[in-house]
Amino acid sequence: QVQLVESGGGLVQPGGSLRLSCAASGNIRSIYAMGWYRQASRKQRELVALSTIAGVTNYADSVQGRFTISGDNAKNTVYLQMNSLKPEDTAVYYCFARGHSDPPVFSWGQGTQVTVSS
Repeated sequence: QVQLVESGGGLVQPGGSLRLSCAASGNIRSIYAMGWYRQASRKQRELVALSTIAGVTNYADSVQGRFTISGDNAKNTVYLQMNSLKPEDTAVYYCFARGHSDPPVFSWGQGTQVTVSS
């Protein structure tokens, strides 16, 4: 079992930046990848970014070039640096950890609100 605790959301003006953090604890060795999904009001949840333990990253087209996912293995923490934020980035952001198993087991953070507004 993996536990995830998120932090770093908030209100920011368009063009601004935020950094989300996701700290993992528990069965860390079971993790294959970590990342974020987001869910905006009245929209489906979408994958924002992920990083595998091998360092392979993947981003949604809508955030490519603006968001960067990175990790600190010593702290078991993954970060999402979000730059050039747009109002359409407003959503609840959920950190996830995907396990090695097939079918994969997912663990989820509690979610953090990101609001981009002037």
